[in-house]
Amino acid sequence: MFGWFKSDPIKKLRKQISSKEEQAMQLQRNGKLREFAELTKEIEGLQDQLEALREGAS
Repeated sequence: MFGWFKSDPIKKLRKQISSKEEQAMQLQRNGKLREFAELTKEIEGLQDQLEALREGAS
């Protein structure tokens, strides 16, 4: 009955990935390549989680 109140974990991860990609772009523009690399690695981990959720939902 109240299922539509629950947040969608896939949508939440997509939003988080998008936000981190924006941060990574700003770091790269500012020449902070070490931080950019760390954030990129974190984004890859989130994308792996997203793929796992998609496979589980199918």
